Amino acid sequence: MDAKEKVSGGSKHGYGQPTARNWQGIVRIFGKGRHRPSASWRQATDRAFTLIGDGRYEDAGALLTRAADLEPWLSESWFNLALLHKFRHDWEQARAAGLRAVALLDRDTGAPDWWNVGIAATALQDWPLARRAWQAYGLRVPGASHDSGEPVGMDLGSAAVRLSPEGEAEVVWGRRLDPARIEVLSIPLPSSGRRWGEVVLHDGVPHGERTTAAGHTYPVFDEIELWAPSPVPTWVVLLEAATEADRDALEQLAADAGFAAEDWSSSVRLLCRMCSESRMPSDEGDGEHLDPHDHSEPGHPGPLGHRTDGQLWVPERECGLAAPASLVRGLLDGWVADSPDSRDWRDLEEVC
Repeated sequence: MDAKEKVSGGSKHGYGQPTARNWQGIVRIFGKGRHRPSASWRQATDRAFTLIGDGRYEDAGALLTRAADLEPWLSESWFNLALLHKFRHDWEQARAAGLRAVALLDRDTGAPDWWNVGIAATALQDWPLARRAWQAYGLRVPGASHDSGEPVGMDLGSAAVRLSPEGEAEVVWGRRLDPARIEVLSIPLPSSGRRWGEVVLHDGVPHGERTTAAGHTYPVFDEIELWAPSPVPTWVVLLEAATEADRDALEQLAADAGFAAEDWSSSVRLLCRMCSESRMPSDEGDGEHLDPHDHSEPGHPGPLGHRTDGQLWVPERECGLAAPASLVRGLLDGWVADSPDSRDWRDLEEVC
């Protein structure tokens, strides 16, 4: 899946922040059928998540710590603290609070408390705990034993991930390695600060979906942070490709070398925040997934279509390349040498 989307009209705090629009239903106030916590606990918890929505994490942390002191027997006290630490990327504290929460659960499997533990354990590369968390949540974890120190590998298929949700947000395609990690398979634009082949940690609740004409639906997850960087730089180059087949030949040549090329002139569309977080169509070709080129005004997605046909083809293409410096010029020169009358390149620049 090689397409991406730029997102316009983002909020002040970005996609990854628990603003009023997305943390409702996440904060745990009390469990059904259980003794209700005190009014002081409820007031402190409500106020804390209001502060989190304003980005005031330190003040929120003091209130949630107070709530946990008031009701330490309540799993929700520790669940909420684990959420706060996740928002702050304080993974040691998130793991500790998450383990306190699951120790107080009144059910064996399926609790979201275990999902938060799984994310924290993955961030810390605590693989035995990650396996335990995913299994306790109700997922089947194949392969290594429960106590294995090997990374969790589940190969959960394709998904989209919103990179840098607090900055220049961009939705790209990738491969899910486990419930909390995605390997980026698109070539991100340089504004995202991400590279092809990087692995990012992502949140558990999707914000949006992409559907194909064949009826397949793929979730869009929000990146939490970079989990593993890529050593492969990103380049931008201007191509002269007489036909789509010429462009496709470069993408195939790069793939055969173990790297990637992507025609950004076709694969990038601009979406507003509301559209990006909704269910949006994504064209699917034979054997590959293609998103339409759509430069839309914020709030008004333009017409969606496949890559342009031969009659509308524009030979000059802006192309992203993910390849080592020692290889990139040789790839381009080899591409031109295969058909010098219909191909050329210029203005190669490393951008990320």
